[in-house]
Parts: sequence; C-alpha cells; structure tokens
Amino acid sequence: MRHILLSLVFSCCFIFTYAQKIKTPVLQEAKPETVGMSTERLQRLDRVLEEYAAKNYVPGAIALIARNGKIVYHKAVGLNDTDTKTPLKRDAIMRVASQTKAITSIGLMMLYEEGKFLLDEPISKYIPAFRNPKVLAKFNPQDSSFTTVPARQEVTIRQLLTHTSGIGYPAIGTKEASAIYAKHHISSGIGTPNAKLADAMNALGTLPLMHQPGERFTYGLSTDVLGYLIEILSGQPLDVYFQKRIFEPLGMKDTYFYLPAEKHNRLAILYAEDAGKNTIKAKARLGAGPDYPNVKGTYFSGGAGLSSTTYDYAIFLQMLLNGGEYNGKRLLGPATVKLMTTNQIGEVNQGDNKFGLGFGITTAKSSAKFGIPEGSFDWGGYFGTTYWVDPTNGIVALLYTQKTPNSYGNLSDKFRAQVYQAITDLNLP
Repeated sequence: MRHILLSLVFSCCFIFTYAQKIKTPVLQEAKPETVGMSTERLQRLDRVLEEYAAKNYVPGAIALIARNGKIVYHKAVGLNDTDTKTPLKRDAIMRVASQTKAITSIGLMMLYEEGKFLLDEPISKYIPAFRNPKVLAKFNPQDSSFTTVPARQEVTIRQLLTHTSGIGYPAIGTKEASAIYAKHHISSGIGTPNAKLADAMNALGTLPLMHQPGERFTYGLSTDVLGYLIEILSGQPLDVYFQKRIFEPLGMKDTYFYLPAEKHNRLAILYAEDAGKNTIKAKARLGAGPDYPNVKGTYFSGGAGLSSTTYDYAIFLQMLLNGGEYNGKRLLGPATVKLMTTNQIGEVNQGDNKFGLGFGITTAKSSAKFGIPEGSFDWGGYFGTTYWVDPTNGIVALLYTQKTPNSYGNLSDKFRAQVYQAITDLNLP
C-alpha cells in the first residue's frame, strides 16, 4: 500500500511539473518582480531612451520586454511628429520590413508540417522559372551586362530559408545584384503596390545567382520567393494566408501589408538624416514613399512588406517561445520550432552568428558581448526595428524606431544591455 501511495504521489508530481512545463503563457502586463526582474533597474532603460529622444538621435522609440509571458516593460518615448510635437504612442503601427521574413518562414513551415513539401527539394519543382540556375561569372558595370556559368546544383527550399541560395537584394545588396535587379525591374518588395508577386518572382528566377547555392550567406530576396511558394502551395494570396492562418488565430489585430483606412492615422512617421546627421522627416527611399503602407496594393512581399505594432509582434514571438502555441492555438509543433531555431548553415557564418530557418542564431562568440544566451534567435528591420527571443531566460524583447539611415544605431546594443542588467533571478523560468 505504501508503495502504491508513493507511486501515486510521484505520478501526480510528475503530471503537475509536466503541466507547468508545457503551459503556454498569454502575454499580460505584470510587475517585473513577479518574474525575477527589477522595476528600479528597468527605469535605467527609461533614461537611455529619453536621452536618445531628447538629443533627437531618434525622434521616438517603443520598447517591449516580456518574461515568462509577463510584459514587464512596454513604453513609448519621444515624438511621433517633431513638427507638431505629437508624442509617440506605444500602439503606433510601424514598418517592420525584414521582420516580415520570420512570419513568412513560419507560414511556410506550417505547410511543411502538412506534408506539402520537403526542405531539400528544389524550388524549381514548384516554380519552374528557377530550373537550371546560372551563377554570375563576369559583370560589366558600364552597362550591367554579365556572363554566367551553370550552377552546380538547383536551389533548394532550405537554402532559401537560410539565405544561402545565392539570391541577392536590389538597392541594399552588392553593386552587381543592385544593378542587375534594377535593369530587370526587380524591386525590394517595398513601394511596388501595383505589381504582382508572381510576376516578380518568375522574372527573378531567370536572373543569375550571386554565388553557387549553399556556398555562403547572402541576404536577399529568398524569402520573397518563399512568399510566392506559400501562395502556390496554399492556393491563397499571401495576405489572405497570413490573416487566416497566423494573424487571426494569434489575435494579431494590427499587422498588415496595407493598412485599412481606419488605421492610417496610427502609422508612425518615418525619419532619416541630412548630411549633418540631423534627424529629418524621410522622403522616398528604395523607390518608396514613406507612407507606402497607407495605400491599397496587390504586391505582398514576404521579405519586407508588413507593418505591425510591438504588441502584435510580441504575440508572434511569444508563440515561438511557447513552442508553437499561443492562447490555445497551435501553429507549429515544438520540434519544428526547434528545427527552425537551430543552426542550419553549418560552417558558413552570418557575421558572428549562425542562421536557422528564418532567424539569426546567437553563438557563444556573440553571447559574450551582451549576455544574450547562446541559442537565442533574432532579426530586425530596415526602418529601425529589432527583436530577439531568449528561451534560456524566457525573454521576448523588441525595440522599434522609424529612422533610416541612423548614425546612432548603438541604441539597440544599449537596449540589449539594459534588458539583462534588469534580471535579478537567473533561475527563472
């Protein structure tokens, strides 16, 4: 009898512990002390953000920090409009640009879990324009003409997810990629509302790769190709797929390619710098006017097209931290999340970091800089947004500004330092 009772007690304890372990937090605001962080120490972040805004290094910024599903910091500082002195609000909608890539990657891997494709299949199986790829050999800067050599292999879906496909970026890529793409009217995915993703990606498939597939990390339009692959596999436009399969289930109510009219006034103003590094309101950049999210469009860039709030995107990141589930809605299995946030590029490097399937992966070398643990995953966007997820400490952190270029970009590094100095209990979660 005693043995049976002990077994029952052990079983109950195991079930309770397991239930606690698999519990998937829903974001709620709470005092920092409830999750091993310090209110007083987080006030240091107030001072840092306020200093950058007061000096007009950035007009304003929004920061959100959550631990174990508890939002311990969510503040906006500075101005949205420097002319009218209108304060920036924490629910402002901001252009997240390349943070779109994570959402596209998750959307694609949901189809992977449904058996729609395999990671090492050639993309040409689904988009024939990419069949028999060529690699750039010689480039003439005078007229953007070029010669090619055959690629040693077809581009795979895994290589697209890891940016090792050889596809570059227009405008912000190498001079060769920028010139070739410009000559053939391939856009960055921003500011082309009247185009069609299918047309652009089929045209891209006929152009040379910047290097042999799998050879190295080259940031580019790979995720835009994956956005088109989602359309092919799902039979839906990318905006509809995102809305039905990701945004609605998670409760992301402020994330769009093109904002509905009633939310136009919440789009944050975009800023740039003049020759003297003074902050000024932005004009057209990368061929796009600064208010491009406030138009109606048919081009859905899986690599750069979305705008969102810090809270909406924090929901998306918390879902990943939860192992693919949020508020009872499961988008991915935990094994797939683990796969996506594990090094997928082998000995190839992405700066000091590695890269998974859609995310930068913190290495021991980069961990030593700010204390973000090895295995954390991250990315950011062109217009001054950044995020990371730290599974070791249960952290989701986001910092949004709307300024590019920005000579004072070390704010994001200071933000990282401020988050970790505010932790008082490393034994959580």
